Amino acid sequence: MSQIKIASIKDLTDTTGFSFSGGGITAVGTLTVSNVVINGQIQGRSAYVIPAQAGNSGKLLQSTGSSLQWTTAVTASGIRSMQVWTSNGTWSRPTGVRSINVQVVGAGGGGSGHCESAGAGGFAEMIIDVTNVSSVSVTVGSPGGGTNYAGCGGNGNGSSFGGYCSAGGGVGANCAEQHAGGYGGGGSGGNLYVYGGGGNGHGSHYSYGNHTGGVSYMGGSQPSSHNQGNYSHRHESHAAWGSGGNGSQHGDRGARGREGVVVVYEYYG
Repeated sequence: MSQIKIASIKDLTDTTGFSFSGGGITAVGTLTVSNVVINGQIQGRSAYVIPAQAGNSGKLLQSTGSSLQWTTAVTASGIRSMQVWTSNGTWSRPTGVRSINVQVVGAGGGGSGHCESAGAGGFAEMIIDVTNVSSVSVTVGSPGGGTNYAGCGGNGNGSSFGGYCSAGGGVGANCAEQHAGGYGGGGSGGNLYVYGGGGNGHGSHYSYGNHTGGVSYMGGSQPSSHNQGNYSHRHESHAAWGSGGNGSQHGDRGARGREGVVVVYEYYG
């Protein structure tokens, strides 16, 4: 069999174009190829080499600024759903959700004695990336109970979303100081904290009616009246989540606070 051995091939000018030597092509300028037929694999360290396609069905190429990588295509954006907890439970990440906005409100304290009312639960809010989170425990605080004249109303209990953020309960009336309203709970762990509103103290031992409890992030407490001491106590559930319990007229029982709440807004992006 005849053979022709050539050390190198260059273009006619020997100054531009390309040269072929030792199995490699060296382009002096820009090497333009109209059609390329490859019988094998493309390998190399060029930034233009596409990563392996096996196992990446349905994904898109994304640049990191220095290389290319496969990434999951986002088929939807914006809010997907919302979940609300008024008792303890577990949050589980819905399919496609990548971030959530969590709002946590602590429970309100209990009203007391002679018109004194309780503080509201605190508030905390946090944005959380849940791409790698499957579930989170949810705790919702129970409220403080109301009491009679000169008694200390119960303190509200705190609410929390796992270890991410929490909100404390409001303090009961007559607890921090005699004949004084309870103060509101605080928040921790979130991007935003808001204290719950404080309760009212009594005007005098001859005053009538119900002093309204502290206002929570979700709203106000029970309805009040001029001369119906147990009016608020009869309508304890007619109040916003986390609000403090109203006080009572002398001799009647103050209203309990309102339960806390945890709200989770779920987003695709």
